[in-house]
Amino acid sequence: MYCGNCLRDNALVASLRRQGHAVTMLPLYLPLKTDEADQSQGAPVFFGGINVYLEQQAALFRRLPKWLHDALSSPKLLRLIGTAAAGTRPEKVGDLTVSMLRGEEGNQGREIDELVAWLKKDGRPEVISFSNALLVGAARVLKRELNCVIAVTLQGEDTFLDALPVANRRAAWEILAQRLSEADLLIAPSHYYANRMSERTGIPVSRIHVVPNGINLQGWEPTSTPPTIPVLGYLARMCQEKGLDLLVDAYLSIRRSGKVPNLRLHIAGGLGPSDEPYVNGLKQRLQAAGVMGDVEFQPNLDHLAKQAFFRRLTVFSVPAHYGEAFGLYLVEAMAAGIPVVQPSTGAFPEILESTGAGLLAKAHDAEDLARNIEKVLLDPELAKRLGRAGRCAAEERLNNDAAATQVARLFASARHPAGAVSA
Repeated sequence: MYCGNCLRDNALVASLRRQGHAVTMLPLYLPLKTDEADQSQGAPVFFGGINVYLEQQAALFRRLPKWLHDALSSPKLLRLIGTAAAGTRPEKVGDLTVSMLRGEEGNQGREIDELVAWLKKDGRPEVISFSNALLVGAARVLKRELNCVIAVTLQGEDTFLDALPVANRRAAWEILAQRLSEADLLIAPSHYYANRMSERTGIPVSRIHVVPNGINLQGWEPTSTPPTIPVLGYLARMCQEKGLDLLVDAYLSIRRSGKVPNLRLHIAGGLGPSDEPYVNGLKQRLQAAGVMGDVEFQPNLDHLAKQAFFRRLTVFSVPAHYGEAFGLYLVEAMAAGIPVVQPSTGAFPEILESTGAGLLAKAHDAEDLARNIEKVLLDPELAKRLGRAGRCAAEERLNNDAAATQVARLFASARHPAGAVSA
């Protein structure tokens, strides 16, 4: 599967490099799987997923000879293991999560030492930026040993932590709050998520800077030949959390109403073994309703296929059940000039109100979602207006170059706080 955080970070690094900054991108746990040129090419994998897991299981594995430890971090082996599941299930890794957050006090201290040694040898960085807060356990040692700025991006950790076993949940939040308070710079993709993480950690919201996510706009130009048959699209991980079942309910409601009788449904995104039973259940529902012939499932698209997918859409929706911190898929739809319909949850109201790119529906309400999707489908002028507004927002501020400019300014201000310029 493609990891949304990895795609965002990979594209951000590319933009920072184009702007003349010297940036090294280090993959953790597994080699990166990206849909554009891999900006971590040639860099070793640290905190190799196999070693991290084994070190949690027994002290013996924390003392493996270097040759064996290195062999278990082989990119080839890690890629093979990485195909076994669509993602990490929080209910199964509670102890491991707490240990990783504890950093040098946890069971993976050897991994931190190896990262420090490599960074000292390769050239001491001025800033180390963690792509999400769950990695912050290593920050204390890195700051002490390298005397550098520690920056942390906050994006979606709350959902994962709240799904941990009860025995681990409170400890994880407490440790996270302490470790984040030690960081020099905190960045969130939305004001919604900045406020949420402030409430959960006790860190003043004034300490959290907001930099919206963006994408590389190359190849995302709106199509000049819109589809003749209306198509409702979804692109995200095919799972219950992202609300795919809610969208199927809304689609079936629209088909029953008869107002858009020829509406197609195109579903794309990450699909791994753990999500296949869920998706198969949705296919059975669509089959039973007699509409499966008008539905397409397109798992694990590469970059070009994803752009082609959006060019076939009329309207787009990913009605996530949880409070999404941002939703990079919205920017992809906007860049393609596709109007969006989202529930009034998480960062969606903030994004749509600031861009004018779509309509908001009631949270967790398939019928209201269906009504708003119908509204866009039945009013071509409205659809055009929303699509144009989204494309304009993508060109002006929801792109990687804009994000890279803001991030670079924040890094600079954290290095030289006396001359700080707010981003």
